[in-house]
Amino acid sequence: MSLAHAVLTSLIEKPSSGYELARRFDKSIGYFWHATHQQIYRELARMEEKGWIVSDSAPDAGATRKREYKVLPDGRAELVRWTSEPAAPMDLRDEFTVKIRADAALNEVDLSDELRARIAQHTERLAHYRAIEARDFARKEAMPRAKRLQHLILKKGIMFEEGSIAWAQEALAVLQED
Repeated sequence: MSLAHAVLTSLIEKPSSGYELARRFDKSIGYFWHATHQQIYRELARMEEKGWIVSDSAPDAGATRKREYKVLPDGRAELVRWTSEPAAPMDLRDEFTVKIRADAALNEVDLSDELRARIAQHTERLAHYRAIEARDFARKEAMPRAKRLQHLILKKGIMFEEGSIAWAQEALAVLQED
């Protein structure tokens, strides 16, 4: 997936200034596709050059250079084209997994502290996701399709965090057996 497609998706949801987009990105798509604000601004410039988006002075710009970005028909067509292509399966490349393998080979490394830290991080993220779920998705019966799809994405994050916690706890138990 390219950053452009994540940005197009976000702009279709709501035209925004670069700053607003970057903040919204941090609070939604940023959970599963990380980008710095600088990367987002560079991508906005590239997308505007391609004719996928257009920017105009934001209504609240005043004397600033604040721009509001909107998706053009070519940008919408690009997003449709991209979503129509099969996505590559998620590739699990995790440095910590290699550390566990190294510990198996060396039998002299203690990864317990790192595992505890990971459990704490995943627990914190899980609590955050559950708070979002309670706040935004409490009334499941009345949700339109778009909101149910957004909930599915959040559920994937919840399941990932739950699985990561369970795996790390099992790994910690194995490390503590010796």
